[in-house]
Amino acid sequence: MKKNILFIGGSSGIGAETINKIGENYNIYIACRSDENVKGLNVNYIEFNATTDEFPSEKVPESLDGFVYFPGTINLRPFRSLKIETFIEDLNINFLSMIKCLKSVIGNLKKSESASVIFFSTVAVKVGMPFHTSVSAAKGAIEGFAKSLSAEYAPNVRVNVIAPSLTDTPMADRFLNNDLKKEKVSEKHPLKRFGYPDDIANATEFLLSEKSSWITGQIIRVDGGMSTINNS
Repeated sequence: MKKNILFIGGSSGIGAETINKIGENYNIYIACRSDENVKGLNVNYIEFNATTDEFPSEKVPESLDGFVYFPGTINLRPFRSLKIETFIEDLNINFLSMIKCLKSVIGNLKKSESASVIFFSTVAVKVGMPFHTSVSAAKGAIEGFAKSLSAEYAPNVRVNVIAPSLTDTPMADRFLNNDLKKEKVSEKHPLKRFGYPDDIANATEFLLSEKSSWITGQIIRVDGGMSTINNS
C-alpha cells in the first residue's frame, strides 16, 4: 500500500523535483495556492494559502505518513534597512504558518506507524552571514522547534530539517540570473558549485523513506560543504 504524503507548497523548484522522483511510489497531497504547476502530475491538489488559510485537514487521509513544508523567503538586506514588518513576514511564512499547518494534521501523522516530518532551514543559521538576520532568525526557530518536536513525538514520528545553501530555484533566481553571479556563488562553496533542486530532492526522498528510519532530530546540511569546510 502506498504511503500518504502531504506537501505544503512545493509546486515548483525543490517540491516539483521531489514529486518527479517519488510521485509513482507515494500518494502525494499538495496544498498550494494554484494548480497551474501541478496539472498533469500524479498528485492530489488542495487549494490552500499557507499564510492566510486554515488547513482543510478533512481533505487528507486519516493517516499521514509524511509532512513536508516548503514555503520560504530569502530577504537579504542590511539590518539597518530591514523593517520590523519584514521580520514578522519572514517569521510568519517560514515558521508560524508551518506550525499552523502541522497542528492541523499532527493527529493524522500520529496514526501512521512511521511518519516523517521534514522542514527546511538554511546554511546561514550555522554560518553567520551578513544581510541574513531576518531569514536566519526565522529558520533558526525552525531548527530549535524541530529538535524539541522530534523528542516529543519519538518513536512514531521522525522530525528532521534540511539546511541547504543557495539552490537554483525560482525563489533564488535574482542571485543566479547571469553567468557572473553563478560563478561568484560557486566559488564560495568548497565543491565549487551552487545547489540544484535535485540535490535537495534527493535528501527529501531519503528522509521520507524507510531508509532513514533511524534518523530523527537532525539538521541535514546539503550545502556543498559551506557549513563545515573552509578550503579557500
